[in-house]
Amino acid sequence: MRLDGKVAIVTGGAGGIGRGINRAFAKEGARVLVVDINDEAGQALEAELGSAVSYFGADISAQASAARIRDAAIERFGSLSVLVNNAHASRQAPLLETTGEMFDLSFNTGFYPTLWLMQACHEQLKATAGSVINFASGAGIDGQVRQGSYAAAKEAIRAISRVAANEWAGDGINVNIISPLALTEGVQAYLAANPGIEGKLLAGTPMHRFGDPEADIGRVAVFLASADASYMTGQTLMVDGGTIKLR
Repeated sequence: MRLDGKVAIVTGGAGGIGRGINRAFAKEGARVLVVDINDEAGQALEAELGSAVSYFGADISAQASAARIRDAAIERFGSLSVLVNNAHASRQAPLLETTGEMFDLSFNTGFYPTLWLMQACHEQLKATAGSVINFASGAGIDGQVRQGSYAAAKEAIRAISRVAANEWAGDGINVNIISPLALTEGVQAYLAANPGIEGKLLAGTPMHRFGDPEADIGRVAVFLASADASYMTGQTLMVDGGTIKLR
Protein backbone atom coordinates (compact mmCIF):
# COMPACT_ATOMS: atom_id res chain seq x y z
CA MET A 1 0.00 0.00 0.00
CA ARG A 2 1.34 3.41 -1.01
CA LEU A 3 0.76 5.14 2.33
CA ASP A 4 1.55 2.31 4.70
CA GLY A 5 3.00 3.71 7.91
CA LYS A 6 2.02 7.31 7.20
CA VAL A 7 -0.05 9.42 9.58
CA ALA A 8 -2.13 12.28 8.20
CA ILE A 9 -4.20 15.18 9.44
CA VAL A 10 -7.13 16.12 7.18
CA THR A 11 -9.14 19.23 8.05
CA GLY A 12 -12.73 19.43 6.92
CA GLY A 13 -12.39 15.67 6.84
CA ALA A 14 -15.92 14.54 7.66
CA GLY A 15 -17.62 15.45 4.38
CA GLY A 16 -17.13 16.32 0.74
CA ILE A 17 -13.59 16.26 -0.61
CA GLY A 18 -12.11 15.68 2.85
CA ARG A 19 -14.14 12.52 3.33
CA GLY A 20 -13.10 11.32 -0.12
CA ILE A 21 -9.44 11.88 0.74
CA ASN A 22 -9.81 10.01 4.02
CA ARG A 23 -11.38 7.02 2.28
CA ALA A 24 -8.60 6.98 -0.31
CA PHE A 25 -5.90 7.34 2.36
CA ALA A 26 -7.36 4.55 4.48
CA LYS A 27 -7.42 2.17 1.52
CA GLU A 28 -3.70 2.85 0.99
CA GLY A 29 -2.73 2.10 4.58
CA ALA A 30 -2.58 5.58 6.13
CA ARG A 31 -3.91 6.43 9.56
CA VAL A 32 -5.78 9.72 9.66
CA LEU A 33 -6.88 12.27 12.22
CA VAL A 34 -10.18 13.51 10.81
CA VAL A 35 -10.67 17.13 11.89
CA ASP A 36 -14.09 18.74 11.60
CA ILE A 37 -16.82 20.54 13.55
CA ASN A 38 -19.55 18.13 12.42
CA ASP A 39 -19.41 15.54 15.20
CA GLU A 40 -22.13 13.34 13.73
CA ALA A 41 -20.46 13.10 10.32
CA GLY A 42 -17.03 12.64 11.85
CA GLN A 43 -18.17 9.82 14.10
CA ALA A 44 -19.96 8.18 11.17
CA LEU A 45 -16.75 8.21 9.13
CA GLU A 46 -14.84 6.82 12.09
CA ALA A 47 -17.36 3.97 12.32
CA GLU A 48 -17.09 3.36 8.57
CA LEU A 49 -13.29 3.28 8.35
CA GLY A 50 -12.53 1.78 11.75
CA SER A 51 -9.07 1.98 13.27
CA ALA A 52 -7.65 3.73 10.19
CA VAL A 53 -9.16 7.02 11.32
CA SER A 54 -9.80 8.92 14.51
CA TYR A 55 -12.22 11.83 14.66
CA PHE A 56 -11.17 15.04 16.41
CA GLY A 57 -13.67 17.86 16.77
CA ALA A 58 -12.01 21.26 16.54
CA ASP A 59 -12.76 24.80 15.43
CA ILE A 60 -9.81 25.56 13.17
CA SER A 61 -10.62 29.28 13.13
CA ALA A 62 -9.14 29.47 16.65
CA GLN A 63 -5.34 29.69 16.39
CA ALA A 64 -4.85 27.57 19.52
CA SER A 65 -6.55 24.66 17.74
CA ALA A 66 -3.51 24.11 15.49
CA ALA A 67 -1.31 22.82 18.31
CA ARG A 68 -4.20 20.81 19.77
CA ILE A 69 -4.77 19.12 16.41
CA ARG A 70 -1.07 18.33 15.98
CA ASP A 71 -0.82 16.94 19.50
CA ALA A 72 -3.92 14.80 19.02
CA ALA A 73 -2.45 13.18 15.90
CA ILE A 74 0.80 12.38 17.69
CA GLU A 75 -0.99 11.13 20.80
CA ARG A 76 -3.29 8.82 18.86
CA PHE A 77 -0.91 7.61 16.14
CA GLY A 78 2.62 8.36 17.34
CA SER A 79 3.88 10.56 14.51
CA LEU A 80 2.84 12.87 11.67
CA SER A 81 3.85 12.70 8.02
CA VAL A 82 1.05 14.33 5.97
CA LEU A 83 -0.92 17.54 6.53
CA VAL A 84 -3.97 18.16 4.36
CA ASN A 85 -5.50 21.62 4.76
CA ASN A 86 -8.88 21.14 3.11
CA ALA A 87 -11.41 23.01 5.29
CA HIS A 88 -12.76 26.37 4.10
CA ALA A 89 -16.01 28.33 4.43
CA SER A 90 -17.12 31.39 2.48
CA ARG A 91 -20.08 33.39 1.23
CA GLN A 92 -20.74 34.52 -2.32
CA ALA A 93 -21.54 38.11 -3.26
CA PRO A 94 -20.78 40.62 -6.01
CA LEU A 95 -17.52 42.40 -5.26
CA LEU A 96 -19.29 45.72 -4.60
CA GLU A 97 -21.36 43.97 -1.93
CA THR A 98 -18.57 41.92 -0.37
CA THR A 99 -18.04 42.94 3.24
CA GLY A 100 -15.18 42.77 5.69
CA GLU A 101 -17.08 40.07 7.55
CA MET A 102 -17.14 37.95 4.38
CA PHE A 103 -13.38 38.33 3.99
CA ASP A 104 -12.93 37.50 7.68
CA LEU A 105 -14.97 34.29 7.31
CA SER A 106 -12.96 33.13 4.31
CA PHE A 107 -9.55 33.98 5.72
CA ASN A 108 -10.35 32.75 9.24
CA THR A 109 -11.53 29.32 8.04
CA GLY A 110 -9.18 28.90 5.07
CA PHE A 111 -6.01 30.95 4.90
CA TYR A 112 -5.12 31.39 8.58
CA PRO A 113 -5.82 27.80 9.67
CA THR A 114 -3.70 26.59 6.75
CA LEU A 115 -0.84 28.83 7.87
CA TRP A 116 -1.22 28.00 11.56
CA LEU A 117 -1.27 24.25 11.00
CA MET A 118 1.72 24.40 8.68
CA GLN A 119 3.65 26.29 11.35
CA ALA A 120 2.50 24.01 14.17
CA CYS A 121 3.32 20.80 12.29
CA HIS A 122 6.64 21.82 10.74
CA GLU A 123 8.93 20.01 13.18
CA GLN A 124 6.97 16.76 12.97
CA LEU A 125 6.87 16.91 9.18
CA LYS A 126 10.60 17.63 9.09
CA ALA A 127 11.25 14.56 11.23
CA THR A 128 9.36 12.32 8.79
CA ALA A 129 10.29 14.08 5.50
CA GLY A 130 6.59 14.68 5.20
CA SER A 131 4.14 16.34 2.85
CA VAL A 132 1.74 19.27 2.94
CA ILE A 133 -1.28 19.29 0.64
CA ASN A 134 -3.15 22.58 0.44
CA PHE A 135 -6.17 23.56 -1.63
CA ALA A 136 -6.67 26.24 -4.26
CA SER A 137 -9.69 26.97 -6.41
CA GLY A 138 -10.55 27.98 -9.92
CA ALA A 139 -12.41 30.83 -8.21
CA GLY A 140 -9.06 32.47 -7.52
CA ILE A 141 -7.13 31.33 -10.57
CA ASP A 142 -9.85 32.41 -13.01
CA GLY A 143 -11.35 35.23 -10.93
CA GLN A 144 -14.87 33.81 -10.88
CA VAL A 145 -17.68 36.29 -10.31
CA ARG A 146 -19.25 36.62 -6.86
CA GLN A 147 -16.25 34.83 -5.29
CA GLY A 148 -14.13 37.77 -4.14
CA SER A 149 -13.47 36.72 -0.54
CA TYR A 150 -13.03 33.04 -1.40
CA ALA A 151 -10.80 33.76 -4.39
CA ALA A 152 -8.58 36.06 -2.36
CA ALA A 153 -8.10 33.52 0.44
CA LYS A 154 -7.41 30.68 -1.97
CA GLU A 155 -4.78 32.66 -3.87
CA ALA A 156 -3.20 33.64 -0.55
CA ILE A 157 -2.99 29.93 0.28
CA ARG A 158 -1.23 29.31 -3.04
CA ALA A 159 1.23 32.08 -2.26
CA ILE A 160 2.27 30.79 1.17
CA SER A 161 2.43 27.26 -0.21
CA ARG A 162 5.03 28.36 -2.76
CA VAL A 163 6.99 30.18 -0.06
CA ALA A 164 6.93 27.11 2.17
CA ALA A 165 7.95 24.90 -0.75
CA ASN A 166 11.09 27.01 -1.22
CA GLU A 167 11.87 27.43 2.48
CA TRP A 168 11.16 23.86 3.56
CA ALA A 169 12.66 21.87 0.68
CA GLY A 170 15.88 21.64 2.65
CA ASP A 171 13.90 20.11 5.51
CA GLY A 172 12.70 17.30 3.26
CA ILE A 173 9.11 18.60 3.24
CA ASN A 174 7.25 18.98 -0.03
CA VAL A 175 4.29 21.35 -0.30
CA ASN A 176 1.80 21.07 -3.14
CA ILE A 177 -1.66 22.33 -4.00
CA ILE A 178 -4.77 20.72 -5.46
CA SER A 179 -7.34 22.83 -7.30
CA PRO A 180 -10.36 20.52 -7.58
CA LEU A 181 -13.73 20.32 -9.28
CA ALA A 182 -15.81 17.70 -7.50
CA LEU A 183 -19.44 16.81 -6.90
CA THR A 184 -19.65 17.40 -3.16
CA GLU A 185 -22.71 18.07 -1.03
CA GLY A 186 -22.03 21.79 -1.31
CA VAL A 187 -21.84 21.68 -5.09
CA GLN A 188 -25.02 19.60 -5.25
CA ALA A 189 -26.85 22.21 -3.16
CA TYR A 190 -25.51 24.98 -5.41
CA LEU A 191 -26.70 23.18 -8.54
CA ALA A 192 -30.13 22.59 -7.03
CA ALA A 193 -30.46 26.26 -6.13
CA ASN A 194 -29.39 27.43 -9.59
CA PRO A 195 -31.31 25.52 -12.31
CA GLY A 196 -29.44 25.36 -15.58
CA ILE A 197 -26.05 26.16 -14.09
CA GLU A 198 -24.81 22.56 -14.24
CA GLY A 199 -24.90 22.51 -18.03
CA LYS A 200 -23.02 25.80 -18.22
CA LEU A 201 -20.35 24.59 -15.84
CA LEU A 202 -19.81 21.28 -17.60
CA ALA A 203 -19.76 22.94 -21.02
CA GLY A 204 -16.44 24.48 -20.01
CA THR A 205 -15.07 21.19 -18.70
CA PRO A 206 -13.50 19.05 -21.46
CA MET A 207 -14.27 15.82 -19.58
CA HIS A 208 -17.92 16.93 -19.18
CA ARG A 209 -18.33 15.66 -15.64
CA PHE A 210 -17.64 16.59 -12.06
CA GLY A 211 -14.88 14.76 -10.25
CA ASP A 212 -15.55 12.17 -7.59
CA PRO A 213 -14.20 13.21 -4.15
CA GLU A 214 -12.56 9.85 -3.54
CA ALA A 215 -11.80 8.35 -6.94
CA ASP A 216 -10.56 11.56 -8.56
CA ILE A 217 -9.49 14.04 -5.90
CA GLY A 218 -8.59 11.48 -3.24
CA ARG A 219 -6.35 9.52 -5.57
CA VAL A 220 -4.35 12.63 -6.48
CA ALA A 221 -3.96 13.37 -2.77
CA VAL A 222 -2.66 9.81 -2.29
CA PHE A 223 -0.06 10.46 -4.98
CA LEU A 224 1.06 13.75 -3.38
CA ALA A 225 1.32 12.09 0.03
CA SER A 226 3.32 9.16 -1.32
CA ALA A 227 6.99 8.72 -2.13
CA ASP A 228 6.06 8.98 -5.82
CA ALA A 229 5.72 12.78 -5.41
CA SER A 230 8.92 13.28 -3.42
CA TYR A 231 10.56 15.31 -6.24
CA MET A 232 7.56 17.61 -6.67
CA THR A 233 6.99 20.76 -4.64
CA GLY A 234 5.36 24.16 -5.00
CA GLN A 235 3.03 22.92 -7.73
CA THR A 236 -0.69 23.51 -8.30
CA LEU A 237 -2.36 20.40 -9.70
CA MET A 238 -5.57 21.18 -11.58
CA VAL A 239 -7.83 18.20 -10.82
CA ASP A 240 -10.79 19.71 -12.62
CA GLY A 241 -11.43 17.69 -15.77
CA GLY A 242 -9.34 20.07 -17.86
CA THR A 243 -11.33 23.22 -17.05
CA ILE A 244 -8.25 25.37 -16.30
CA LYS A 245 -4.85 24.78 -17.88
CA LEU A 246 -2.05 26.57 -16.05
CA ARG A 247 0.90 27.89 -18.00
